[in-house]
Amino acid sequence: MRRVATLLFFAFAASGAAESLHTEAAGIRFAVPRDWSRVPAPSDVRAAQYRIPRAAGDGEDGELVLFFFGKGQGGSAEDNLTRWYGQFTRPDGRASRDAATVTSRTVRGLRITAVDLPGTYLGGTPGSAPRPGFRLLAAVVEGEGGPWFFKAVGPSATIGAAKPGFEALLDSLQPHP
Repeated sequence: MRRVATLLFFAFAASGAAESLHTEAAGIRFAVPRDWSRVPAPSDVRAAQYRIPRAAGDGEDGELVLFFFGKGQGGSAEDNLTRWYGQFTRPDGRASRDAATVTSRTVRGLRITAVDLPGTYLGGTPGSAPRPGFRLLAAVVEGEGGPWFFKAVGPSATIGAAKPGFEALLDSLQPHP
């Protein structure tokens, strides 16, 4: 029985490793799920951009963007959380800040502040049409050479299905000079 459990553990661990693709952008290394497709970024502040495949029943894909504005640029974690809260409204009328789940941790010397926020996405640009039933997973990563900003947004089920991959991405982070 112990041997079977050990073999199952190694098979599971190997399959998890095979499902990630390691990459580097803007001085930071990270792993993304293999089913997230890297796409061309439309601006220089988008250091990397990925399409997250839609979940069954969702009308569109999600996206993950790594923003990098330069060493020491882009604002504090609190500044960015406040900006992201402003990009969402809640159907129940609560403030987005009150509906958000915020966590903090340190990975390989990088301070990570992450947020999970469901609601109506107002878009990152002025004049964007409101998109109800969306969800945000985002993180501010602070460390030497940063900060870096990871932002995944899309239909709620799509982003919910992507959450384990997003968390694994955060756990894989390491500075790369």
